[in-house]
Amino acid sequence: MDKTFPSIEEAIADIKDGAVIAIPGFFACGVPRDLLKALIKKGTKNLTLACGCGPLVGAVDEMRALVKNNQVKKVIDSYGLSRSASKGMQEPFEQAVRAGKIELEVFPMGTMAEKYRAAGAGIPAFYTPTGVGSVFEESDVTNIESNRKPKETRMINGQKYVLEYALKPDYAFIHAIIGDKEGNLRYSKTARNFNHVMAMAARVTIAEVENLVEVGKLDGNDVQTPGVYVHRMIKVSRPQFAITID
Repeated sequence: MDKTFPSIEEAIADIKDGAVIAIPGFFACGVPRDLLKALIKKGTKNLTLACGCGPLVGAVDEMRALVKNNQVKKVIDSYGLSRSASKGMQEPFEQAVRAGKIELEVFPMGTMAEKYRAAGAGIPAFYTPTGVGSVFEESDVTNIESNRKPKETRMINGQKYVLEYALKPDYAFIHAIIGDKEGNLRYSKTARNFNHVMAMAARVTIAEVENLVEVGKLDGNDVQTPGVYVHRMIKVSRPQFAITID
């Protein structure tokens, strides 16, 4: 089944206010910039952006536009702010977080990856040793104090574990270097990062693809996300951007 859409606007047309959208990327690497720009143009509000490791730090122009348009309600990430406190004072997103206008919820990077993988595997929750003995054991780590709910812990074979829940977004925006029309995808090196687990986790996965090929042209051994996880595809140009993480 051909999953390509004629326009990016049609591919995201059903995204409503309040949606939870997974945004992959290891800082600037593997970020779905064209889909983010289309979302900005669409103007959808009250969004929760579920990230992996700093994609909005890497796509700073897109994040500034989302904040300026008051489109973002919450960001979930493992690395969501600039490394420099002085630079952060100049960033609209960080200032909105400090003012409590946007919620920022933080998890360790490996825990984030497992939250998506678990959702894709149909596992509702899991125990992890990551965060034991730190603030991540005590409660959810968020700038909104009323949302800091205590976490459940459990001793298993003499080791303490923290209970974390799977994260299943409404949509995932995916960036791949190549894909066929049935949705089979391959990523470029580090650009793989969170793309593949987010594609598994989301209810609807929308992929922007640099090189769109006919079915059979992509070697089965090269497929990193099977088409069964991908619902919509858009052909995009290779992105051009300044490489930076802050």
